[in-house]
Amino acid sequence: MFRILLSLLILSVCFDLSHKVFAANGDEESYRKAYLTERDNTKKFWRQVALGKFYQCNDVQKADSIRYAIMDASRGESDSAKLQALIFDLQIDALQGNKTAYYAKILQLQPYLSRTDSKLNQVHIFHLLAEYHIAYREYEQADIYLTEALRFSKRVRSYALIAETNRLLAKLNMEQNKRDASLDFAETSIQYARRSSDKSLMAMCVNMQSVIYNFFGQVELSVSKNFIALQLAKEANDFPQVAHYQRQIGESQFQIFNYDNANNFFNQSRETALRIRDKRLVGLADTDIGLVLLAKKEYEEAIAELKSAIHTLQAYNDQDGLGLAHKYLGNVFNEQKKYNEALRYYNMALVYFESAANRSEIAAVYHLVGTVFAEQGKYKNALNYLNRSIDIRSQYGYIGGIYPSYKEVADVYRKTGNMDLAYKYLNMYSDYSDSARIVEVSAKIAELSELYRSEQRERLIAIQADSIELQRKQKENTELRNIFQTYIIIGFLILLALGAFIIYNRWKQRNIKQLQREAEMNQTLLRSQMNPHFVFNAMSVIQSYIYENDTKNSTKFLVNFSKLMRLILENSSKEFIPLGTEIDILNKYLETQKLRFGDRFEYEVSVNEQLLQEEALIPPMITQPFIENAIEHGQLHTVEGGFIHVRFTKDEEMLHVMIEDNGVGRKGSKNNKKSAEHKSMAMKITQDRINNLSYKYKILGRMEMEDFDAEKETGTLVNIYLPYRTEGLTSL
Repeated sequence: MFRILLSLLILSVCFDLSHKVFAANGDEESYRKAYLTERDNTKKFWRQVALGKFYQCNDVQKADSIRYAIMDASRGESDSAKLQALIFDLQIDALQGNKTAYYAKILQLQPYLSRTDSKLNQVHIFHLLAEYHIAYREYEQADIYLTEALRFSKRVRSYALIAETNRLLAKLNMEQNKRDASLDFAETSIQYARRSSDKSLMAMCVNMQSVIYNFFGQVELSVSKNFIALQLAKEANDFPQVAHYQRQIGESQFQIFNYDNANNFFNQSRETALRIRDKRLVGLADTDIGLVLLAKKEYEEAIAELKSAIHTLQAYNDQDGLGLAHKYLGNVFNEQKKYNEALRYYNMALVYFESAANRSEIAAVYHLVGTVFAEQGKYKNALNYLNRSIDIRSQYGYIGGIYPSYKEVADVYRKTGNMDLAYKYLNMYSDYSDSARIVEVSAKIAELSELYRSEQRERLIAIQADSIELQRKQKENTELRNIFQTYIIIGFLILLALGAFIIYNRWKQRNIKQLQREAEMNQTLLRSQMNPHFVFNAMSVIQSYIYENDTKNSTKFLVNFSKLMRLILENSSKEFIPLGTEIDILNKYLETQKLRFGDRFEYEVSVNEQLLQEEALIPPMITQPFIENAIEHGQLHTVEGGFIHVRFTKDEEMLHVMIEDNGVGRKGSKNNKKSAEHKSMAMKITQDRINNLSYKYKILGRMEMEDFDAEKETGTLVNIYLPYRTEGLTSL
């Protein structure tokens, strides 16, 4: 009774502490406190960088405010610290849309390629330099850097770096109009990002797929991928990405004339930008909202919104954002037939886009200028600008963007009486029949949008239900704590008065039958601790197929997993199960793990025929923790020629189980605290089970563990000796 009351007291205290610790983790105050209380200068610098990265995703103004302090603090530190400070500085320029400063600072990183021995740092520099050369259309140089980045990333076995390298390779191939290659690299980047468990990176890779689909005119596929990217960014709490993807989805909705949905996403992007105090993103969202107002013919409101956006964006050197705002203002005046005013804003937009080297938007503005000249009857000027737009699109952009210019050119030739050329360009335009396509795409995107809204509503309902349930549980826990405290006081009073009698009576009544019952209960309890742990690890395999749409492997895995779960549910509550059933469970478990890690290790489960003939029995899942340790924490999937062998034999009236693998071994996994703790728990649970069986059946069972390769201290060899039980012996 004393132990029960003590356990209740500890549970009550741990409940309070766990809530306090959870509330403190990951917030701004914890980062600030860690930085301010640090006394070592080097550690203080890295804590300041961690605070800055937190601000990058949550408060852009604060991130901007501390970047110069980070630069100053890095001056007395190592080259690695100086490099990190430079990267943080240019990342803030990227967040603020200052491409001129961003690309100029990337070039300042080149000397660090020879000054750092860290392959990770070198890969980061390769990525940034490749991004620079892609922006300036120096594709061969970009490809050289990315080839080196991929080689180094594979050498250090970093899934995240391999994913980012493939994402940039996808972008490089897209810019070169290589559709299939760009999509292949994007898919590869997603696969490696999934293995890295970095949801923010995963969101970027899926978004790259979306950008590629949009570049090549597949708007519905672009939207479907961006919905996935948006959800991943939300789960990663990467709010700048959230705002960016919301804008992209709004722009896709605008393309198929769904102005209400477009406006909703633009406003969501604006709200997200306000949340993280990113004024530049607010200005970009205002620009998009102005475009919707123009589409709805609300000209005065559109002009006011766009001029407000320009005022906001002028505080930043965002050439693209200012170019868009001026282009849209030109569109407003063009629709109002104020052609001189429209041309003035188009010319200003061209200045900004040329500064940003944004050829796609330059082509778009040339097209618009051509249409204005055509409306004014200045046909020679109109053809000049329309042909410039066609030339740029032909050389640098997606070919589908050319067709509206073909139609305008045909119309100009018709008005000037040149019917042969008018007919020629009209035929070229007719090859692109877009009206039916727009209706089809609009319907698909509307369906995707409704599905996304439905999922968001369900998620919100679930969150609200969880909140209500949490409040209810907190209330119940408060009441329970009060009851527990009362019981504890009463218990101590009873113990003071009757303690001697209770202890004497308790030990007097303990007999053999009671001990056996307690041993059986302990067995059930220990197995119940293991089963959820095993299920959660197995479920992680399912997660790896969620985003792949791999029907064949998904079906193969789910069939195998369902059979495995059925075997576990049917047998885990038993004290002993037939050895053949245990082997069946092991084979199915190992097969699921092979699917998870892409067949990067081999396994073998062997059994002495005598054991099967005698119908030997074994406690269920007693080998599973060690097999899991070999795969998960022994990093078996990273070892060339990795294997795991499980053997069952009979040894002097004992069931001998031998488990061997050639993973990194006990010494190699010590650096991973989580692995060490997990192994310790697995060994303790298994040892407790063996002790209980030994006590019950009066046979000394044991467990022994050593290195598989003693000289290299790699791999693990586990020997387990259990009481030998058979079907016939159990029934007696």
